Amino acid sequence: MGTRESSNVSETGSFSIVLLCASGDLAEKKSLFLALFHLYEKGLLPPTEVQIFGYARTEISDDELRDQLREYLIPAKYHSPKQVEDVWDFLNLIKYISGSYDSEEGFRLLDKEISEHEYSKNSEGGSSRRLFYLELPPSVYPFVCKMIKTCCMNKSNLGGWTRIVVEKPFGKDLESAEELSTQIGELFEEPQIYRIGHYLGKELVQKMLVLRFANQLFLSLWNRDNIDNVQIIFKEDFIIKAHGGYFDQYGIIRDIIQNHLLQVLCLVAMERPVSLNPEHIRDERVKFLESVVSISDAEVVLGQYEGYRDDLTVPDDSNTPTFAAVILRIHSER
Repeated sequence: MGTRESSNVSETGSFSIVLLCASGDLAEKKSLFLALFHLYEKGLLPPTEVQIFGYARTEISDDELRDQLREYLIPAKYHSPKQVEDVWDFLNLIKYISGSYDSEEGFRLLDKEISEHEYSKNSEGGSSRRLFYLELPPSVYPFVCKMIKTCCMNKSNLGGWTRIVVEKPFGKDLESAEELSTQIGELFEEPQIYRIGHYLGKELVQKMLVLRFANQLFLSLWNRDNIDNVQIIFKEDFIIKAHGGYFDQYGIIRDIIQNHLLQVLCLVAMERPVSLNPEHIRDERVKFLESVVSISDAEVVLGQYEGYRDDLTVPDDSNTPTFAAVILRIHSER
Protein backbone atom coordinates (compact mmCIF):
# COMPACT_ATOMS: atom_id res chain seq x y z
CA MET A 1 0.00 0.00 0.00
CA GLY A 2 1.21 3.51 -0.68
CA THR A 3 2.52 5.48 2.27
CA ARG A 4 0.42 8.18 3.84
CA GLU A 5 0.49 11.61 2.30
CA SER A 6 1.48 14.61 4.41
CA SER A 7 -1.02 15.76 7.01
CA ASN A 8 -1.62 19.08 5.25
CA VAL A 9 -3.52 17.41 2.40
CA SER A 10 -7.17 18.43 2.56
CA GLU A 11 -9.73 15.73 3.36
CA THR A 12 -12.76 17.93 2.76
CA GLY A 13 -14.41 19.21 -0.39
CA SER A 14 -15.55 17.33 -3.48
CA PHE A 15 -14.71 13.63 -3.57
CA SER A 16 -14.93 11.74 -6.89
CA ILE A 17 -14.77 7.93 -6.82
CA VAL A 18 -14.21 6.41 -10.25
CA LEU A 19 -14.74 2.67 -10.80
CA LEU A 20 -13.03 1.53 -13.98
CA CYS A 21 -14.39 -1.94 -14.70
CA ALA A 22 -13.40 -4.55 -17.25
CA SER A 23 -16.86 -6.07 -17.55
CA GLY A 24 -19.14 -4.83 -20.28
CA ASP A 25 -21.93 -4.88 -17.70
CA LEU A 26 -20.78 -2.61 -14.90
CA ALA A 27 -23.55 -3.86 -12.63
CA GLU A 28 -21.78 -7.24 -12.55
CA LYS A 29 -19.30 -5.51 -10.23
CA LYS A 30 -22.04 -5.27 -7.63
CA SER A 31 -19.72 -5.96 -4.72
CA LEU A 32 -17.92 -2.67 -5.36
CA PHE A 33 -21.16 -0.71 -5.26
CA LEU A 34 -22.36 -2.68 -2.23
CA ALA A 35 -19.16 -1.82 -0.35
CA LEU A 36 -19.60 1.85 -1.20
CA PHE A 37 -23.25 1.68 -0.12
CA HIS A 38 -22.24 0.29 3.27
CA LEU A 39 -19.83 3.20 3.68
CA TYR A 40 -22.62 5.57 2.71
CA GLU A 41 -24.98 4.02 5.27
CA LYS A 42 -22.37 4.57 7.99
CA GLY A 43 -22.02 8.23 7.06
CA LEU A 44 -18.50 7.80 5.69
CA LEU A 45 -19.44 9.06 2.21
CA PRO A 46 -21.09 12.45 2.76
CA PRO A 47 -23.60 13.04 -0.06
CA THR A 48 -22.75 16.75 -0.02
CA GLU A 49 -19.22 15.88 -1.22
CA VAL A 50 -19.26 12.55 -3.03
CA GLN A 51 -19.99 11.56 -6.62
CA ILE A 52 -19.46 7.99 -7.86
CA PHE A 53 -18.54 7.48 -11.52
CA GLY A 54 -18.73 4.17 -13.34
CA TYR A 55 -16.58 3.83 -16.47
CA ALA A 56 -16.77 0.91 -18.93
CA ARG A 57 -17.25 0.20 -22.62
CA THR A 58 -20.95 -0.70 -22.60
CA GLU A 59 -23.26 2.11 -23.64
CA ILE A 60 -25.97 2.38 -20.98
CA SER A 61 -27.58 5.36 -19.25
CA ASP A 62 -27.28 6.44 -15.63
CA ASP A 63 -30.84 5.25 -14.97
CA GLU A 64 -30.22 1.85 -16.57
CA LEU A 65 -27.25 1.24 -14.30
CA ARG A 66 -29.20 2.40 -11.24
CA ASP A 67 -32.07 0.06 -12.16
CA GLN A 68 -29.66 -2.87 -12.40
CA LEU A 69 -28.21 -2.06 -8.98
CA ARG A 70 -31.42 -1.25 -7.10
CA GLU A 71 -32.70 -4.79 -6.56
CA TYR A 72 -29.27 -5.95 -5.49
CA LEU A 73 -28.81 -3.19 -2.92
CA ILE A 74 -32.29 -3.49 -1.40
CA PRO A 75 -32.49 -6.68 0.73
CA ALA A 76 -35.13 -9.13 -0.49
CA LYS A 77 -36.50 -9.48 3.03
CA TYR A 78 -36.68 -7.49 6.22
CA HIS A 79 -35.80 -4.17 4.67
CA SER A 80 -37.05 -1.06 6.39
CA PRO A 81 -38.37 2.11 4.72
CA LYS A 82 -35.17 3.80 5.91
CA GLN A 83 -33.03 1.23 4.04
CA VAL A 84 -35.02 1.73 0.85
CA GLU A 85 -34.68 5.49 1.18
CA ASP A 86 -30.93 5.18 1.73
CA VAL A 87 -30.59 3.06 -1.42
CA TRP A 88 -32.46 5.61 -3.54
CA ASP A 89 -30.34 8.45 -2.15
CA PHE A 90 -27.16 6.47 -2.77
CA LEU A 91 -28.10 5.61 -6.35
CA ASN A 92 -28.56 9.30 -7.09
CA LEU A 93 -24.82 9.72 -6.41
CA ILE A 94 -23.93 7.42 -9.32
CA LYS A 95 -23.17 8.57 -12.85
CA TYR A 96 -22.04 6.44 -15.77
CA ILE A 97 -19.63 7.27 -18.58
CA SER A 98 -19.06 4.97 -21.54
CA GLY A 99 -15.65 4.88 -23.16
CA SER A 100 -12.77 2.71 -24.27
CA TYR A 101 -9.47 2.20 -22.49
CA ASP A 102 -7.26 2.75 -25.53
CA SER A 103 -8.13 6.33 -26.52
CA GLU A 104 -8.28 9.73 -24.87
CA GLU A 105 -11.83 10.58 -25.95
CA GLY A 106 -13.58 8.64 -23.17
CA PHE A 107 -11.17 9.84 -20.49
CA ARG A 108 -11.59 13.45 -21.61
CA LEU A 109 -15.35 13.02 -21.20
CA LEU A 110 -14.77 11.44 -17.76
CA ASP A 111 -12.60 14.38 -16.73
CA LYS A 112 -15.29 16.81 -17.92
CA GLU A 113 -17.94 15.08 -15.78
CA ILE A 114 -15.65 15.02 -12.73
CA SER A 115 -14.76 18.67 -13.18
CA GLU A 116 -18.42 19.66 -13.37
CA HIS A 117 -19.02 17.84 -10.09
CA GLU A 118 -16.05 19.60 -8.46
CA TYR A 119 -17.12 23.06 -9.53
CA SER A 120 -20.69 22.35 -8.46
CA LYS A 121 -19.33 21.74 -4.97
CA ASN A 122 -17.28 24.94 -5.09
CA SER A 123 -14.06 23.01 -4.59
CA GLU A 124 -11.37 25.61 -4.06
CA GLY A 125 -7.89 25.76 -2.62
CA GLY A 126 -6.73 22.15 -2.83
CA SER A 127 -9.95 20.49 -1.72
CA SER A 128 -10.63 18.39 -4.82
CA ARG A 129 -10.11 14.63 -4.36
CA ARG A 130 -10.11 11.98 -7.09
CA LEU A 131 -9.88 8.24 -6.41
CA PHE A 132 -9.57 5.80 -9.34
CA TYR A 133 -10.27 2.13 -8.62
CA LEU A 134 -8.92 -0.13 -11.37
CA GLU A 135 -11.03 -3.30 -11.56
CA LEU A 136 -9.15 -4.28 -14.72
CA PRO A 137 -6.66 -6.89 -15.98
CA PRO A 138 -3.12 -5.87 -14.90
CA SER A 139 -2.02 -5.89 -18.54
CA VAL A 140 -3.95 -2.65 -19.14
CA TYR A 141 -2.85 -0.88 -15.92
CA PRO A 142 0.01 1.08 -17.54
CA PHE A 143 -2.08 2.41 -20.43
CA VAL A 144 -5.08 3.29 -18.27
CA CYS A 145 -2.79 4.97 -15.73
CA LYS A 146 -1.27 6.98 -18.57
CA MET A 147 -4.76 8.08 -19.66
CA ILE A 148 -5.59 9.10 -16.07
CA LYS A 149 -2.32 11.02 -15.81
CA THR A 150 -2.85 12.72 -19.17
CA CYS A 151 -6.57 13.44 -19.02
CA CYS A 152 -7.94 13.12 -15.50
CA MET A 153 -5.47 14.54 -13.00
CA ASN A 154 -6.66 17.31 -10.68
CA LYS A 155 -6.67 20.75 -12.24
CA SER A 156 -3.94 23.04 -10.90
CA ASN A 157 -6.42 25.68 -9.77
CA LEU A 158 -8.21 23.13 -7.57
CA GLY A 159 -5.25 21.18 -6.28
CA GLY A 160 -6.14 18.41 -3.85
CA TRP A 161 -5.06 14.86 -4.61
CA THR A 162 -5.37 12.03 -7.12
CA ARG A 163 -4.93 8.41 -6.09
CA ILE A 164 -5.17 5.10 -7.92
CA VAL A 165 -6.07 1.73 -6.41
CA VAL A 166 -4.83 -1.45 -8.11
CA GLU A 167 -5.73 -5.03 -7.24
CA LYS A 168 -4.11 -8.41 -7.55
CA PRO A 169 -2.75 -10.32 -9.33
CA PHE A 170 -0.05 -7.72 -9.97
CA GLY A 171 1.72 -9.33 -12.91
CA LYS A 172 2.34 -13.00 -13.67
CA ASP A 173 5.77 -13.33 -12.06
CA LEU A 174 8.47 -11.24 -10.38
CA GLU A 175 9.72 -9.80 -13.68
CA SER A 176 6.29 -8.67 -14.89
CA ALA A 177 5.38 -7.33 -11.43
CA GLU A 178 8.56 -5.24 -11.31
CA GLU A 179 7.87 -3.99 -14.85
CA LEU A 180 4.34 -2.95 -13.85
CA SER A 181 5.65 -1.17 -10.76
CA THR A 182 8.20 0.70 -12.87
CA GLN A 183 5.65 1.75 -15.50
CA ILE A 184 3.10 2.99 -12.95
CA GLY A 185 5.84 4.54 -10.82
CA GLU A 186 6.89 6.69 -13.76
CA LEU A 187 3.39 8.19 -13.84
CA PHE A 188 2.50 8.54 -10.14
CA GLU A 189 4.39 9.09 -6.93
CA GLU A 190 4.36 6.25 -4.43
CA PRO A 191 1.94 7.93 -1.96
CA GLN A 192 -0.60 8.12 -4.80
CA ILE A 193 -0.54 4.35 -5.47
CA TYR A 194 -2.53 1.91 -3.33
CA ARG A 195 -2.02 -1.81 -3.95
CA ILE A 196 -4.73 -3.77 -2.19
CA GLY A 197 -5.92 -7.29 -1.55
CA HIS A 198 -9.67 -7.03 -0.96
CA TYR A 199 -9.66 -10.42 0.78
CA LEU A 200 -7.97 -8.72 3.75
CA GLY A 201 -11.14 -6.68 4.21
CA LYS A 202 -13.06 -9.75 5.40
CA GLU A 203 -14.13 -9.35 9.01
CA LEU A 204 -12.53 -12.55 10.31
CA VAL A 205 -9.24 -11.78 8.56
CA GLN A 206 -9.19 -8.27 10.02
CA LYS A 207 -9.67 -9.70 13.51
CA MET A 208 -6.84 -12.21 13.18
CA LEU A 209 -4.15 -10.00 14.75
CA VAL A 210 -6.39 -9.14 17.70
CA LEU A 211 -7.38 -12.78 18.11
CA ARG A 212 -3.74 -13.85 18.26
CA PHE A 213 -1.95 -11.09 20.12
CA ALA A 214 -4.62 -9.66 22.44
CA ASN A 215 -5.54 -13.06 23.86
CA GLN A 216 -3.02 -14.40 26.39
CA LEU A 217 -4.28 -17.97 25.98
CA PHE A 218 -3.71 -18.03 22.24
CA LEU A 219 -0.46 -16.10 22.56
CA SER A 220 1.11 -18.83 24.65
CA LEU A 221 -0.29 -21.81 22.72
CA TRP A 222 0.13 -20.53 19.15
CA ASN A 223 3.34 -22.41 18.31
CA ARG A 224 4.78 -25.66 16.92
CA ASP A 225 4.73 -27.37 20.32
CA ASN A 226 0.93 -27.26 20.44
CA ILE A 227 -0.15 -27.04 16.79
CA ASP A 228 0.77 -29.75 14.28
CA ASN A 229 -0.38 -27.89 11.18
CA VAL A 230 -2.68 -25.14 10.00
CA GLN A 231 -4.97 -25.59 7.00
CA ILE A 232 -6.12 -22.51 5.11
CA ILE A 233 -8.97 -23.52 2.82
CA PHE A 234 -10.64 -21.38 0.19
CA LYS A 235 -13.78 -22.73 -1.47
CA GLU A 236 -15.95 -20.83 -3.89
CA ASP A 237 -18.85 -22.19 -5.91
CA PHE A 238 -19.50 -20.00 -8.91
CA ILE A 239 -19.57 -19.97 -12.69
CA ILE A 240 -16.90 -17.84 -14.34
CA LYS A 241 -19.37 -16.76 -17.06
CA ALA A 242 -17.49 -14.51 -19.51
CA HIS A 243 -14.40 -14.02 -17.32
CA GLY A 244 -12.58 -17.16 -18.43
CA GLY A 245 -10.35 -15.15 -20.73
CA TYR A 246 -9.03 -13.32 -17.69
CA PHE A 247 -8.81 -16.27 -15.32
CA ASP A 248 -7.14 -18.53 -17.88
CA GLN A 249 -4.15 -16.18 -17.99
CA TYR A 250 -3.53 -16.55 -14.26
CA GLY A 251 -5.05 -19.67 -12.75
CA ILE A 252 -5.95 -20.38 -9.14
CA ILE A 253 -2.41 -20.00 -7.77
CA ARG A 254 -1.81 -16.49 -9.08
CA ASP A 255 -5.41 -15.41 -8.61
CA ILE A 256 -5.92 -16.65 -5.05
CA ILE A 257 -2.99 -18.41 -3.36
CA GLN A 258 -0.04 -16.09 -3.97
CA ASN A 259 -1.90 -13.03 -2.72
CA HIS A 260 -5.10 -13.66 -0.72
CA LEU A 261 -4.17 -16.89 1.03
CA LEU A 262 -0.50 -16.01 1.46
CA GLN A 263 -1.54 -12.81 3.24
CA VAL A 264 -3.80 -14.84 5.54
CA LEU A 265 -0.89 -17.19 6.21
CA CYS A 266 1.24 -14.19 7.19
CA LEU A 267 -1.36 -13.10 9.74
CA VAL A 268 -1.61 -16.66 11.10
CA ALA A 269 2.13 -17.27 11.53
CA MET A 270 4.01 -13.95 11.74
CA GLU A 271 5.52 -12.68 14.98
CA ARG A 272 3.94 -9.93 17.03
CA PRO A 273 4.58 -6.51 15.42
CA VAL A 274 5.94 -3.62 17.46
CA SER A 275 2.58 -1.88 16.93
CA LEU A 276 -0.40 -2.04 14.58
CA ASN A 277 1.24 0.61 12.43
CA PRO A 278 1.03 -0.60 8.78
CA GLU A 279 4.79 -0.39 8.35
CA HIS A 280 5.42 -2.54 11.45
CA ILE A 281 2.92 -5.17 10.27
CA ARG A 282 4.55 -5.15 6.84
CA ASP A 283 8.00 -5.69 8.36
CA GLU A 284 6.82 -8.76 10.28
CA ARG A 285 5.14 -10.14 7.17
CA VAL A 286 8.38 -9.82 5.23
CA LYS A 287 10.37 -11.53 7.99
CA PHE A 288 7.87 -14.38 7.98
CA LEU A 289 7.92 -14.80 4.21
CA GLU A 290 11.70 -15.04 4.33
CA SER A 291 11.33 -18.02 6.68
CA VAL A 292 9.20 -20.02 4.22
CA VAL A 293 11.17 -22.99 2.88
CA SER A 294 11.25 -23.42 -0.92
CA ILE A 295 8.22 -25.39 -2.06
CA SER A 296 8.76 -28.99 -3.16
CA ASP A 297 7.07 -30.13 -6.38
CA ALA A 298 6.09 -33.32 -4.58
CA GLU A 299 3.99 -31.28 -2.14
CA VAL A 300 1.87 -29.51 -4.77
CA VAL A 301 -1.31 -30.93 -6.32
CA LEU A 302 -2.92 -29.18 -9.31
CA GLY A 303 -6.15 -29.91 -11.10
CA GLN A 304 -8.85 -28.48 -13.32
CA TYR A 305 -12.54 -28.84 -12.50
CA GLU A 306 -14.76 -30.55 -15.04
CA GLY A 307 -16.75 -28.09 -17.10
CA TYR A 308 -14.18 -25.26 -16.92
CA ARG A 309 -13.38 -25.53 -20.64
CA ASP A 310 -17.07 -25.41 -21.52
CA ASP A 311 -16.89 -21.64 -21.11
CA LEU A 312 -16.61 -20.03 -24.56
CA THR A 313 -13.86 -17.67 -23.37
CA VAL A 314 -11.62 -20.58 -22.28
CA PRO A 315 -9.40 -22.32 -24.90
CA ASP A 316 -10.36 -25.93 -25.61
CA ASP A 317 -6.80 -27.07 -24.82
CA SER A 318 -6.43 -25.04 -21.60
CA ASN A 319 -4.46 -26.68 -18.80
CA THR A 320 -4.87 -23.75 -16.39
CA PRO A 321 -5.35 -25.06 -12.84
CA THR A 322 -8.61 -24.24 -11.12
CA PHE A 323 -7.67 -26.33 -8.04
CA ALA A 324 -4.42 -26.32 -6.10
CA ALA A 325 -3.21 -27.76 -2.80
CA VAL A 326 0.20 -26.65 -1.54
CA ILE A 327 2.21 -27.48 1.58
CA LEU A 328 4.33 -24.63 2.96
CA ARG A 329 6.92 -25.34 5.64
CA ILE A 330 8.00 -22.52 7.92
CA HIS A 331 11.55 -22.48 9.24
CA SER A 332 11.13 -20.38 12.38
CA GLU A 333 11.23 -20.95 16.12
CA ARG A 334 7.46 -20.63 16.39
